[in-house]
Amino acid sequence: MRLKDRVAIVTGGGVGIGKSIALAFAQEGAAIVVASRNISNLEKLVNQIKGKGNKATAIPTDISDEKQVQRMVAQTLDEYGQIDILVNNSGVAGATANVVDVTLDDWDKTLAVNLTGTMLCSREVLKSMIPRQSGNIINISSLAAKSGFIMRSPYCVSKWGVIGFTLTLAAEVGIYNIRVNSISPGLTQGPRIESVLRTKAEAKGIPYPEFYNSNVAKIALRRFVTPDEIAAAAVFLASDQSSGITGEVLNVNSGCMLNIW
Repeated sequence: MRLKDRVAIVTGGGVGIGKSIALAFAQEGAAIVVASRNISNLEKLVNQIKGKGNKATAIPTDISDEKQVQRMVAQTLDEYGQIDILVNNSGVAGATANVVDVTLDDWDKTLAVNLTGTMLCSREVLKSMIPRQSGNIINISSLAAKSGFIMRSPYCVSKWGVIGFTLTLAAEVGIYNIRVNSISPGLTQGPRIESVLRTKAEAKGIPYPEFYNSNVAKIALRRFVTPDEIAAAAVFLASDQSSGITGEVLNVNSGCMLNIW
């Protein structure tokens, strides 16, 4: 097992990508702490992990709230004594609107979770990782961090910021034997992307099946990626198999960036 005896925090761990990462880490032997605002989803996942004989804890946390993040990290250390891996996965889709229609509240809420939350969680776990001279942080960014997406400015900006934060942090903490990388998923199967695409299709006046098919047609593999495929990449980056990799952004996007027209 590649993550035996390690303790991992996965934010946004109750559903989607975060849930798949938490399950994959547990299967590789890690003790799992999942943190998000939805305690019901967290408890279901923890029960699932424990049912397979692995250790897991649910900690309800709004990662945009500094005190809640500090409490979550302190509780993890109290229970497990160490933090080896942090996956900053919590995120919100933000508004689907042209910039001229984006409210300041829409903008601030998206950056507060997607970018500030990533910083807060990283900052707090580093306070225990640095003295141990060991640690691994994986930030979940997005295809939207490498291309402008019409009607998605708050989300795009927040995810571009995650990549900038990843590169800066990797340069800062490498001296402490701490690695920091990012995974950039493409369009990922699940209810969130369906909701975003439906909203965008409606705003453009395009039937959803037509809009969906037009997006798939631009992907090399002609399909969206799955949460499990992203989880497999996270296991690789969290394990010693990637021991020489830091400050990198790993695309897991079925070839979305190949400009197939």
